[in-house]
Amino acid sequence: MDFIWILFAFICGLAAKTFSFPPSIGYLLAGFILNFMGYQADESLTILSNLGITLMLFTIGLKLNVRSLFKNEIWLASSLHTLLWIVLTVIIIKLFTISAIGYFSKLDVLTATLIVFALSFSSTVCVIKLLEENGEMRTRHGKLAVGILVIQDIVAVAFLVIATGKTPTVWALALLLLFIIKPVINKIVDHVGHGELLPLTGFFIALGSYELFELVNIKGDLGALLVGIFLSSHLKATEINKSLLSFKDMFLIGFFLSIGFSAIPTLEMLGLAAMLVLIIPLKFILFFGLLCLLKIRCRTSYLSALALSNFSEFGLIVAAISVSNEWLSSVWLVILALAVSMSFVITNILYPHAHNFFSKHKEFFHKFERNEYLAEDSFCQPQDAPIVIIGMGRVGMGAYRAICEHDNKLAWGLDAEPEKVKLLSEQGAQVYCGDAEDAFFWEKVNLSNLKLVLLALPNVIDSVNITNQLKSAGYQGKIAAIARYDDERSQLEELGIDKVFNFYTEAGVGFADESMGLIQTTN
Repeated sequence: MDFIWILFAFICGLAAKTFSFPPSIGYLLAGFILNFMGYQADESLTILSNLGITLMLFTIGLKLNVRSLFKNEIWLASSLHTLLWIVLTVIIIKLFTISAIGYFSKLDVLTATLIVFALSFSSTVCVIKLLEENGEMRTRHGKLAVGILVIQDIVAVAFLVIATGKTPTVWALALLLLFIIKPVINKIVDHVGHGELLPLTGFFIALGSYELFELVNIKGDLGALLVGIFLSSHLKATEINKSLLSFKDMFLIGFFLSIGFSAIPTLEMLGLAAMLVLIIPLKFILFFGLLCLLKIRCRTSYLSALALSNFSEFGLIVAAISVSNEWLSSVWLVILALAVSMSFVITNILYPHAHNFFSKHKEFFHKFERNEYLAEDSFCQPQDAPIVIIGMGRVGMGAYRAICEHDNKLAWGLDAEPEKVKLLSEQGAQVYCGDAEDAFFWEKVNLSNLKLVLLALPNVIDSVNITNQLKSAGYQGKIAAIARYDDERSQLEELGIDKVFNFYTEAGVGFADESMGLIQTTN
């Protein structure tokens, strides 16, 4: 990558962060500026972009429970959304055609359907990046959005197979041998340890699976996703994911830059792209309505639908293939690139304010909620425990065990991840599944029974959101939280949290206190 690309990416990313926008918006802008200045993307940028997407799909797989894809709220919502979107949006575009608006006037029904199909997908890169930045990958709405994205990716790969005429070879059946050699792969992963060899192992498996699937004429990105799912049950899956996080984020900069390099727009093209962006609210309405219809809580439906309300980079791939097959004018590649970019910007601007917006208008959204919920969204509060620990990771479990040493009936835990709750419950812990950032959740909890809330959450945004929800619900007890950095600690203290523990400082103090006991015992 040329230094000029890094320079502009850094400057624009820093500018975006200064104005409280995600850095990815700055990277998109940097690509357009460099393109306008006459710079062209070379092979190294393409390689960097592909690496980022491959690593991202691999890490998604590491965190994904494949059984969740067969839930109605995922596969059925995704399928119905695509069908309804195509029908309704084709009608809208044909109205543009009748109105003789620009390039729309030259579209026939088949071409319009192709464009609408390309726009039916949501951006995997944009949504995952958004959820990660807000610490919501493991929440109910985060997992719901990711599951729908995976279904869309599978449909996308199927389209590419049909459009390119690239069918899997007979050797694709040999991929089933992976299940036979899985014990060997697990032992290798166990043996690499926890040092610098671990991220290299992640690279090897992710890129190796990409190449392996490409050899048998199956899209490599799908291979990285499937092999990630294949390894998701391994004890080191989370550790591998964390070791690849910074590499993935760095390589994805290439992806955002490459979108900017894809087009030099005219004013007319900008106007047409803006018209396509105006259809995005339909995507939100369809997702929200379908998820509510499938008995998903209104807040979960709202957040999932909002995250998915954008256009996908896959639209550019569809357009590129269509142009090469002379199904579509090359002008539409530029228009779709602009529409995709605009949708990224809009999603990144709106989503950080989603929780506050929902809190202010929750009664409106509640009108669309079904009277009955799915079993995993139901909650029964323990009545005799005055302490709740939110976030049952290592810190949360450590706090829970420490309290239980005094009295095993004092505390109960709350976590948004059903698999974790099930595992801890089997181990005898009093842990329940629930989304503490949901305003309706706290309205159904008897807050008078709670005296202390411990926020054992690594993401300060989550702690802020939950504190605001507790205050809105009228909670009068004490709140304690953890923070990783001094600026986060100050932010939480200004919010009114009674006690904030610096994660690293308090760990050091505890370590010193325990160690000093060794000397005192000796004396």
